[in-house]
Amino acid sequence: MQNQVVSREDWLAARKALLAEEKAMTRARDRLNEARRALPWVAVAEDYRFDTPAGPRRLSELFEGRSQLIVYHFMLAPGWEAGCTGCSFVADHLDGTLPHLQHHDISLVAVSRAPLAEIEAYRRRMGWHFPWVSSHGSRFNEDYHVSFPAEAMARGSIDYNYAPLPAGSAESEMPGLSVFARGDGGQVFHTYSSYARGLEELLGTFMLMDRTPLGRNERGTMDWVRRHDEYAEADGKPAAAACCHD
Repeated sequence: MQNQVVSREDWLAARKALLAEEKAMTRARDRLNEARRALPWVAVAEDYRFDTPAGPRRLSELFEGRSQLIVYHFMLAPGWEAGCTGCSFVADHLDGTLPHLQHHDISLVAVSRAPLAEIEAYRRRMGWHFPWVSSHGSRFNEDYHVSFPAEAMARGSIDYNYAPLPAGSAESEMPGLSVFARGDGGQVFHTYSSYARGLEELLGTFMLMDRTPLGRNERGTMDWVRRHDEYAEADGKPAAAACCHD
């Protein structure tokens, strides 16, 4: 692989033309972020219960005294031997950002349907430290459209990413991110949720790859991604597609 080779002057002209497009994209992203922050809120009627290493906690307690809460919906269902490869890729980016979020009035937590003991076993394997709790026994995952029981899959279509999705093209667990806020009186509000490729901006690895000549260098979305402790053993072998890549 080699692109056209030109003089420094011609490269600079091409780079400046691209810079104009990059600046336009940055301004468009600023406008999008402003519109996202201006979305209306909806009151959360149920103070969902979660199992945590510190004991049972309600959704309102996951804020840990802060006014904003980010929930990453991590695909790990009861009985799974390991978490979703794609979600694990996302999780590799979370520990470093945690102190910055917490000191900016934002709590972050991952939520999975697996029992807490299974979550903790996988966390130990991966070496992560971010808060991770179990929604086992509650409807939290179903209500935020990331878990789909057998009867929903049997209907042939599920509601994912704000549109019907054929059940045959989906997993019973899907990835997502939801944001909540606490009002002045302590009421919890749902402010935002994002799914599918809407989660890409969580991935600093992608942002770095996008600046290289080969980019993400993939045949299908995230088809090269493995859990971070599996790369060495998988060298030279075809990659299995990440389970939440669509």
